[in-house]
Amino acid sequence: MQQIAAHESRMIAAIDAAPMLARVERWAAINSGTTNLAGLDRIAAELEPALAELPGEVRRVADSQVTAVAADGSSYEQQFGQHLVLSVRPDAQRRILLTGHMDTVFPADHAFQTLRWLDETTLNGPGVADMKGGIAVMLAALKAFEASPGAERLGYDVLLNSDEEAGSPSSAPLIASLAAGKQAALTYEPAALPDGTLAGERAGSGNYSLVVHGRAAHAGRNPEQGRNAIVAAAALVIGLAELRKPGLAVNPARIEGGSANNVVPDLAIVRFNIRPQTERIAGEFERHLVMLIGRIEQEHGVRIHSHGGMGRPPKPMDDKAQRLFELIRQCGADLGQPIRWQSSGGVCDGNNIAACGVPVVDTLGVRGGAIHSADEYLIVPSLAERAALSALILSRLADGALA
Repeated sequence: MQQIAAHESRMIAAIDAAPMLARVERWAAINSGTTNLAGLDRIAAELEPALAELPGEVRRVADSQVTAVAADGSSYEQQFGQHLVLSVRPDAQRRILLTGHMDTVFPADHAFQTLRWLDETTLNGPGVADMKGGIAVMLAALKAFEASPGAERLGYDVLLNSDEEAGSPSSAPLIASLAAGKQAALTYEPAALPDGTLAGERAGSGNYSLVVHGRAAHAGRNPEQGRNAIVAAAALVIGLAELRKPGLAVNPARIEGGSANNVVPDLAIVRFNIRPQTERIAGEFERHLVMLIGRIEQEHGVRIHSHGGMGRPPKPMDDKAQRLFELIRQCGADLGQPIRWQSSGGVCDGNNIAACGVPVVDTLGVRGGAIHSADEYLIVPSLAERAALSALILSRLADGALA
């Protein structure tokens, strides 16, 4: 067991939970659903001065162009909010990346908009765990670390993006750019379990839209001259379900399209998600998808255009990731916080970071649960607990724990 140094004890003692909780309550009261651009602008305006309390330059970065498929099969440019980036000591020999997201899954018209105390230590509210609580933890840890004597030995970038809940399609290039050359990365999604368990390896995730073009005809007079896009879409869904296997989840989520009951429909859209455990399985799926599309086109006389693909590569537990997890486990042990980890079928920006060859632990945020639902909650004492853990991790990274 490593002893906590005197300067580390002073750094941890300076962490104050009260302002962290006040920030979470203020930030969670602002709706910042991924599609609520005005709300995202409001929360960004709140987060900018919080980031500015740290040394370095804060800047807003515009969203990258993202093409999506509308319900009528046409393509359009999907709009996202701006992203916030803080760069501190860019010339430091050791540099890391810290990431969080300001968006939530709750749109502006969602019924879940207010906070309430479930008991004296549990706060229910939109985004309190995922992840406005995590942002508060990150910033408190960085502020405490900056007052420590070893801070000058570590440089870092902080990214707070606005589209994580949509799969980070707009911020993915920015994530890759910021991850390049970093020694490690810390991401502030909530803990995988309420006891603080971290997520280890993760499956990947891909979102697809298959646009089926058939041929319209009268359902009574000449149906044989039509090419029914809905029937072809249904065949696609059955074919997709048959591609499921161990290590690959395939979830057909929606069929859109159709027409009046007396018209053979000439348009349908199949939207689905896949979760491959490995890059090899993801590649195999892509090959099988091409063959499935070709077969359905031939059998049903339709044309099918595929949009989308793998947005989150699988995140394995490699040697570099294992070293980072062991460092965090040791820091937790020194603080009296037992740390363990488990694999997860969920995805986050940690997948994107790991794909850049950078070891990342992506569940360093608060303890809580029921995320993505109106039952989402934050275990309030975890604010100070997890901030202390991150501050100690930062201190030891500055001291060359991974060198």
